[in-house]
Amino acid sequence: TELADVVIRSIGKSMKKHPAKRTFQAIRIFVNKELEVLSETLDKAVKLLNKNGRLLVITFHSLEDRIVKDSFKELARGCICPKELYVCVCNNKPKIKILTKKPLVPSKEEMNENPRSKSSKLRVCSKI
Repeated sequence: TELADVVIRSIGKSMKKHPAKRTFQAIRIFVNKELEVLSETLDKAVKLLNKNGRLLVITFHSLEDRIVKDSFKELARGCICPKELYVCVCNNKPKIKILTKKPLVPSKEEMNENPRSKSSKLRVCSKI
């Protein structure tokens, strides 16, 4: 409560949600190394998939979603040779196909029934 009080004194309490919410979230993410673990886990999960196996990832904040989006993009990428080369020499092949161009988000009905779902985003890929 002391930290929450410090945050309120420095930011004020004009927000809809408690102003210390993001502070505690940031501390939790840092202490648990959640973003680093997520990046490592995505690569490992794709390697464990069988051909045509699907990986579904639900994120709950923008930092997580950015990592999933960028990881999926990189894993779906083919040739990584410089454009100056006219012929591919890297032989890099896409490892996945992204099945959700845009993330799937909860409907208004679901958000009303489950307020925690409000910030969730679902991304799906399939192993090639």
